Amino acid sequence: MSMIEVTRDVKNSLLSRREITCNFKGLSGRLKKLEAVDMISKKFNLEGKIVIPILLKNETGRPVVSGSFYVYEDEKLAKEHLKAAVFARIEKAKGAAVKAEGETAAETAEAPKEESK
Repeated sequence: MSMIEVTRDVKNSLLSRREITCNFKGLSGRLKKLEAVDMISKKFNLEGKIVIPILLKNETGRPVVSGSFYVYEDEKLAKEHLKAAVFARIEKAKGAAVKAEGETAAETAEAPKEESK
């Protein structure tokens, strides 16, 4: 049984994008937007395409997260259709993820030095 259940997958030819709505089972409270984008990209083989997370919503009383995503072929077209704040949030989240990975790498590098003292 898959953790991702697709509820809607529509090709919007007017806006030249694909709109995917799905449920993530058992990930309530633990799923981040960038992780959801990675999961969607792997499930639908969307490598090389721009996947924009629009909405992640937890359902009350259930361990289910509902998500809406837009898939664009071209980043320029996505920037024309969506607000700049959406891309600013994505870049901020990517920067925080890189910073967190850098800190954990630094902590593991420092740990052996403390033990040798």
